[in-house]
Amino acid sequence: MSSEREFSDLKAFERRLTEYVSCLQPATGRWRMILIVVSVCTATGAWNWLIDPDTQKVSFFSSLWNHPFFTISCVTLIGLFFAGIHKRVVAPSIIAARCRTVLAEYNMSCDDTGKLILKPRPHIQ
Repeated sequence: MSSEREFSDLKAFERRLTEYVSCLQPATGRWRMILIVVSVCTATGAWNWLIDPDTQKVSFFSSLWNHPFFTISCVTLIGLFFAGIHKRVVAPSIIAARCRTVLAEYNMSCDDTGKLILKPRPHIQ
């Protein structure tokens, strides 16, 4: 009876972990799309800024003023990183890695979706 209870506890933990990781996926996808869009905008703006012949002739701040698309997208990208977008983009893998660290002490692990992996017990000789 004790093993049935331990097994049900493991199943409940696995269910909760997979539920939590799956709930993070939609938000993670949105943050990834935002990061991709802003990165592409910044790269496109940077290309236009660098190939403009006037960029070399005017001061740095004047050239930024002449290229508002690049300036705004670059400031937005920097703001997103200060706001922690780099953590939000990889949140499910951070949770899984932390769980793996804790579960290693119990000869268990988990995959990136939160499914538990039971490892064989080490044989002590």
